[in-house]
Formats: sequence, C-alpha cells, structure tokens
Amino acid sequence: MGILSWIVLGGLAGWVASIIMKKNATMGAFANIIVGIIGAFIGGFLMNYLGGWDITGFNLKSFLVALLGSVVLLAIINLIKRGRVR
Repeated sequence: MGILSWIVLGGLAGWVASIIMKKNATMGAFANIIVGIIGAFIGGFLMNYLGGWDITGFNLKSFLVALLGSVVLLAIINLIKRGRVR
C-alpha cells in the first residue's frame, strides 16, 4: 500500500473508532489519521498473534483489522487518562 492509502485507511478507521468509543467530538482529522495508522499496526500485531488473517492491500479485511486496533488504542488511552475504558 502506498502512503496515500495508509492515510485514507487510517483516517477512516480512526474516525469510525472514535465514533464507537464516543470520542468523535474531541478528535480532529489529524488525530483520527494517527489513531488509525497506529491502530492498524496494533490490529496487525493482534491478528498475527492470534493466528488471524494474512492482511495485504486496501480491502475490507485490512479496514476491520485497523478498526480493531484503533478501538483497542483508544480504550488503552482512556484507561490511562481516566482509569476506565469509557
């Protein structure tokens, strides 16, 4: 995937994750992109650890893995900041 694909996929995954975690009002586009890209790495690590899918390219599987990682990242951040997930 090219850098533009990483940015688009990361932005979408970060945005959907921020809606799921009810953080959409406090996050901007740049934060959504960063959360999505870092979440893609976390999701990829989790899927590799659990023996999940082989993720390549820009498709629904890669989006779902990035979304999973983004939700996990936002949950960890909330846990550190507030001592609770939500």
